[in-house]
Amino acid sequence: VQLQASGGGLVQAGGSLRLSCAASGLTLIRQAMGWFRQAPGKEREFVSAISSGAISTLYGDSVKGRFTISRDNAKNSVYLQMNGLRPEDSAVYYCAVGAVGTLSRMSRNYDYWGQGTLVTVSS
Repeated sequence: VQLQASGGGLVQAGGSLRLSCAASGLTLIRQAMGWFRQAPGKEREFVSAISSGAISTLYGDSVKGRFTISRDNAKNSVYLQMNGLRPEDSAVYYCAVGAVGTLSRMSRNYDYWGQGTLVTVSS
């Protein structure tokens, strides 16, 4: 299973980015998918997750109202639209595939991880 995240980059505060994550080697029909991030010197932080059928979503408190997660099962992909970016959003963003039947904020409940894409927000 491989997860390829893309869409990161440098953006000014208040700007937007859209992250994409495409999975191969696995058909993502029954698994939740999530996004986590990790800034230098900090622990990995939950950002958002979406259920297998895209009916339910979860967001971390720091991104609620600014970020929107979505998925396209036909493309085996998950997306993260990030608006109103702040310098504190700067981090490496990782997409992950959850265990079947779970929707979780906990990284231990995710089985596969992408390589990460760097987001840098300048003030």
